[in-house]
Amino acid sequence: MWGLANPDRFMRLTRGWGLVMGLAAAALIAWALWLGFTAPEDYQQGDTVRIMFVHVPAAWVSLAAYVALGGASLSAFVWRHSLAEAAAKTCAPLGAAFTVLALITGSLWGRPMWGAWWVWDARLTSVVVLLLFYLGCIALRAAMDDETRGGRAAAILAMVGLVNLPIVKFSVDWWSTLHQPASVFRADGPTMTPDYLWPLLIMGLGYSLLFAALWITAIRTEVMRRRLSARAARLAGDA
Repeated sequence: MWGLANPDRFMRLTRGWGLVMGLAAAALIAWALWLGFTAPEDYQQGDTVRIMFVHVPAAWVSLAAYVALGGASLSAFVWRHSLAEAAAKTCAPLGAAFTVLALITGSLWGRPMWGAWWVWDARLTSVVVLLLFYLGCIALRAAMDDETRGGRAAAILAMVGLVNLPIVKFSVDWWSTLHQPASVFRADGPTMTPDYLWPLLIMGLGYSLLFAALWITAIRTEVMRRRLSARAARLAGDA
């Protein structure tokens, strides 16, 4: 892992990863959609249950992306690795996008199930807070002319936001909420039938690979941007 912290080594080793992971993600997502939309209707929710195959994996990835953001921010803040800084900068917009997808699809699912597009339920509220942390990290970087200062301020905010992750995860257990408790990752095993469990897990893997593909591509782009900026600065100084 520490070897990958070297930008040159990272760029060399990850060449082509984005494309391979992206193609694998597309295949898995297409497979999961086919399985999900050919599964039988739920006896209570009918066809609306199929929103789950888009909503739940987006929620999983939104949390996993924030763990990645927090880890990259810690490395950038403590050890000042340039690659970790690039990883943190590029992770926040991707995590925010998956969080927005989770919120929108959750609202579409909630309307027929709860009779409302939105309720200030503990799970939903904590996910909104998660989105605000993502957006705050993005805004802090954009608000400061000094890229280094902006990165360190965003790293601090990202690390503070890690305290929200257990709240998102366990909110349905700690408080009485409309949101259903966990039905996949449970100590006593999943409560779903295989007709729903397999498409959900395959979609989760597809989303994860999609996030990884986009993140690696974004990090590589950011590294190249910084190299070009540094080269332009040197040429301007020589002139």
